[in-house]
Amino acid sequence: MALPHDSNETSYLLPPNNEDWGGQTIPDFVYGQKDLTAEGIQWPRNAPGIPDALPQSPFDAALCSAWKQRVELGLFRYRLRELQTQILPGAVGFVAQLNVERGVQRRPPQTIKSVRQAFDPVQFNFNKIRPGEVLFRLHREPDLPGTLLQEDILVVINVSPLEWGHVLLVPEPARQLPQRLLPGALRAGIEAVLLSLHPGFRVGFNSLGGLASVNHLHLHGYYLAHRLPVEQAPSEPLDPGGHLHLLQDLPAPGFLFYARGPGPDLESLISRVCRATDYLTDHEIAHNLFVTRGAPPGKTSPSSALTGVRVILWARKSSFGIKDGEAFNVALCELAGHLPVKTSQDFSSLTEAAAVALIQDCRLPPSQAEEVQAALVALMSQEEQ
Repeated sequence: MALPHDSNETSYLLPPNNEDWGGQTIPDFVYGQKDLTAEGIQWPRNAPGIPDALPQSPFDAALCSAWKQRVELGLFRYRLRELQTQILPGAVGFVAQLNVERGVQRRPPQTIKSVRQAFDPVQFNFNKIRPGEVLFRLHREPDLPGTLLQEDILVVINVSPLEWGHVLLVPEPARQLPQRLLPGALRAGIEAVLLSLHPGFRVGFNSLGGLASVNHLHLHGYYLAHRLPVEQAPSEPLDPGGHLHLLQDLPAPGFLFYARGPGPDLESLISRVCRATDYLTDHEIAHNLFVTRGAPPGKTSPSSALTGVRVILWARKSSFGIKDGEAFNVALCELAGHLPVKTSQDFSSLTEAAAVALIQDCRLPPSQAEEVQAALVALMSQEEQ
């Protein structure tokens, strides 16, 4: 069982003297089946601005207290203030935020030339981070499915945060895994969403060519105190088994996978998603993935309950490097409807039409999109045989 709230306040904090950080053992955050909350998490009528305003799980308390301490210790590239936020007028419901410092101070992305590029130990990777940047290690109890091989998943601060609590989930950095999604990493990401009691804690993955800036396996997790379009967008089934759906009412249609909570259905979802991302990677197709609490597939409404976990996968044009002249770069959060904007001028002038145009510019050509859809449907059908 996860550690109680009172001990979280201290267990994940660094000692006062930074000379002691290197020798400190990374604390484990141990959790089991009871700690994964699938249902009953909904948005309050007035969404709070920070995670502390909602009930916290032990996971939330551990992450937020340790993350806040790292802010006070100056371990980030900039001190994140409350971000100016607006909901863009229009049908989509984009959440735009002004984050000038991330645009200016984030680490330049690595030179990436292929979705299948091998890990390069000479380049920056998560074996080179400072000891104080690691918050804790996720450790699953044996009562959870998929624990035949225990993986160490480090929870590390993103030193150039998008939002409050922005962390990276990094599977066993010493294995030097390239940025290719693996079942253990996806499972950790989904379970992190279920460990949080905040409906706005989301997790995502950028492939190489999908704006991943570091070729070392990692997922992003962060809090955003706003609903996003992907939570409740309606969908249509693509395969007879109902395992793969298409979210159409978005600027870039995405493939939807859904599970109500932990158990065999979630393990099957993890397997299906990774088979899909393997196909995309093997065919040199960039992609982004987003995990959020959400409504079940089918016809939905803005009032639909968040009854399970949605995993949305987008196949997209490859984009290598950052395009400095645009209001935002299109990766996992932008496709989901969260737009971190780089300049005050772009923030004040951004319209829904302009945002949609930027996102749609990343879509695959129609013929290739149809080919990918047919291939993923066939993959799902093979599983049924």
